[in-house]
Amino acid sequence: MPTVSLRAFGSRYEEDLLPYNAAPVKKRVNLALVRLGIPLRLSATNILFIALMCVWVSTYISSLKGGDLLFINENLGVIGAKILASVLSLTCIIVTLYTRRLSRYTRSTVVTVVLIIFVLFYFYDHGERFEEHGFYNLLVFLLIFIPLNITIAILHSLFFMIPNFVILFMFAIVGASCAATLALNHYISLFGEGTYDRLHNYPGECRWQGKNYPIFDLLPTGAQNFWAGSMYCRPETNKINASIDTNGLLTVNCSGDGIFVDILPDTRSWPLKKKSKWQVFNHRVLEETRREEYVGPLQLDDNIQAVVVRCGANSKIITRVSPRVSTRPVYIPPEDTDTRSANFSMQQPGPGVPKRRPNVLFVFVDATSHRQFYRRLKKSAAALKTLHRPGRSDLTELYRYHTLGVSTDNSTKAMYVGEITPTKPNPLPIWAHFRDRGYITARVETSCEDWTRTYLGKYYSSSEYSVGNRSLDYELSSPFCMPEFYPSTGNAFGNFKGPFSIKARCLYGRYVHEYGFDYIDQLRHELRSGDGLQKQQRQPYLLMLNLMEGHEGTGEVLRTLDNRLSEFLTDLDKSGELEDTALFILSDHGLHMGLNFAFLNSGQIEHKNPFFAMVLPHWLRNFVDNQVEAGLSVNEQRLTTPLETHYTLKTLASWPKFDMADYKRSLFSPVPAGRSCSDAGIGSNFCMCKV
Repeated sequence: MPTVSLRAFGSRYEEDLLPYNAAPVKKRVNLALVRLGIPLRLSATNILFIALMCVWVSTYISSLKGGDLLFINENLGVIGAKILASVLSLTCIIVTLYTRRLSRYTRSTVVTVVLIIFVLFYFYDHGERFEEHGFYNLLVFLLIFIPLNITIAILHSLFFMIPNFVILFMFAIVGASCAATLALNHYISLFGEGTYDRLHNYPGECRWQGKNYPIFDLLPTGAQNFWAGSMYCRPETNKINASIDTNGLLTVNCSGDGIFVDILPDTRSWPLKKKSKWQVFNHRVLEETRREEYVGPLQLDDNIQAVVVRCGANSKIITRVSPRVSTRPVYIPPEDTDTRSANFSMQQPGPGVPKRRPNVLFVFVDATSHRQFYRRLKKSAAALKTLHRPGRSDLTELYRYHTLGVSTDNSTKAMYVGEITPTKPNPLPIWAHFRDRGYITARVETSCEDWTRTYLGKYYSSSEYSVGNRSLDYELSSPFCMPEFYPSTGNAFGNFKGPFSIKARCLYGRYVHEYGFDYIDQLRHELRSGDGLQKQQRQPYLLMLNLMEGHEGTGEVLRTLDNRLSEFLTDLDKSGELEDTALFILSDHGLHMGLNFAFLNSGQIEHKNPFFAMVLPHWLRNFVDNQVEAGLSVNEQRLTTPLETHYTLKTLASWPKFDMADYKRSLFSPVPAGRSCSDAGIGSNFCMCKV
C-alpha cells in the first residue's frame, strides 16, 4: 500500500504513514491532492482561507448589482452592508496571514490568489454609472479596507514591542473614546447652526428622523481624498498676456513658439439635439471650434463669448460679454410662448413701496447640504454673515429646506419649472419668465451641460427647438467642454476625470469655477456701468452660475471653491449691489454618494437638507415683513422645498406687479405650521423630516 509524507507541503509535523483506506477523511483529501500534483494541504487554516474567500467574493460581487438611481438609493443599505462584509472577510484573511505560523508557500499562494481576484473584480465591473458601479464599489472597499488593515498591523506590531500593551491600549481606547465623544457632541451641537440662527425643534414642526451622529466631522480636512493628489491647480509655466477690448479685438503677448487661438462657438442658439449631455454637446463644441494662427491683433465676431489662447504648451481662456449690453436688440417674446400671458390677478404694492425691479444673482452649488456648506466653506460662511446689514440687506436662511428627489432631476425641475412632471408641452424654465418681463438673463454652466436639454428635453415636441435662444441673452458653456477637463472619449463623469472627479477641477492652471466667476463679474460690471445710464434707467438682470464642486463622493473637493466664492460675496458687500439685488445661494440636495451617505443616518439627513440662503434688499424685505402674513421669518423654521423657491423667483420676475397666487405659494408667505412631507409634496418613503 503506498504511503506519502506531507512534510514537503507545509506540515509542521511528520504525518503518520497510514494506509489510504484507513486514513481520516482530511488525510484522504490531502493524499488525493498530492497524487494529483496539487501541493496543498487541507488544514484547518486552509479551509478557513477558502471559506473567507468565498464570503469575500460572493458579497462583493452581489454588491455590484445595479439599476437606475432609484434602485441604488432604495438598496444602498444592503449594498453598503455587502461591501462591509467583503472588507471584513478579506481583513480576516490578511490578519490570518501574518498572525499564524504558515509556510512561505501558503502565504505566497494566498497573496497571489487575492491579487488575481482583485484583477478579476476590476475587469468584471469597473463602471462608473448606476447600471455598472464597480469602480465606486472598489473605491469604497479600499477606503475602508486600507485604513482598517494599517491600524490592525500597527497594533499587532506594538503588541510585541511594548510590555503591557493591552493595558496601555485599553487606557488609550478609553481616552480616545472620551475625546471623540466630546468632539462628537460638539459637532452635534453645530449640525443645525446657521449664520445668525440655528435649527430649533419647535413643538409641532417636523424633526429629522433617526440618530444624527455626524461622525465624518471628526475626520481631518482632506482625510477622504488625500491620496487623490493635490487640491491645487498647477499653474501654467509660460505666462500668457491676452485681452479682448470693447471692440472685440484680441491681443496676445507670450514668449512661446507659435501662438494659436481656438475660437469657441456660441452655444446659446443651438437646438436641443446638439446639446445632449452624453458625448454630444462636447463633441459639437469641439467640431465647431475654429483654430486660427495668431500673427497680430485678431478681430472677433460679435457673438463670440470665449477663446482659448495657446502658446507653446500653455493655454489660457479669455471670456467677454458679447454683444455689448448697449448694442443688444430689443427682445420681444414670441406670441406662442410668451409667459406673460399666464399671469392673472396681477397686484401691485401700495403707495410708499419702491417700484424698483430687483436684480437677481443665483449661485447654485450642486450636492451641498446645509451642514456641508458650513463644514467645507468656512470663509464663504464668514463672508455671508457680512451681507446681513439691517437697513441695507437682510439674510434669510432655511433650516428645514427639504429636497424633492435623490438627485438633481426632481428638485431643479420643481425650482425652475414649478412642477416635477411638466403637464404642458415645450415647458420653459424660470429664466424665460425673467427675460419675457424685460430682464437681461445669463446662465453659466461649468459642467459642459445644458440644464434644459438634460432635464426637460423629452417634453419638447421637436429636438430642433432652441430653448437657449428663446430664454437667455447670454450663455457660457463651451469653455467647460474642452477635453483637458471634460474627456471627449469614454466616460466623462469618472472618479478621476471630468466634472464629478474627486480630484481638483482644473483647466489650464486654474480652477474651473474661476472662469465662471470671471464671466459673471464681467457681466455685473457691464450691466451696472450701464454705459452712463442712471441707476433707474438700467435694465434689471438675472445672472445664474452653476457650480459642481460639491458633486463627488469624498465631499472634499468643495473646499476648493471657498476662496473664490468668499471673494465674490465680499465684493458684493463692498460694491453696494445688494441694495438693489436679491442674492440666492442654494443647492438641490446634499451629497448622495460616499461613505457618509452610504453608512450613516446623518448622511441621509444631510442628503435631504440642501443649503439655502437668500439676501434681499431691505426695501423688499421690509415690504414682505409688513404684510398681514409675513413669511420669511417663520419659514426659516418650517418645512420648505424648491417649489417655494420657484414661486419666489416668479414673484421677483414680475415685480413690482405680481401674481397673488404665486406670491401666496412663495417664501414671502408663510407655509402652514406643522407642515408634513405629504403637504409639501415629498414622498413618504423619501421624507426625513417628520412631524
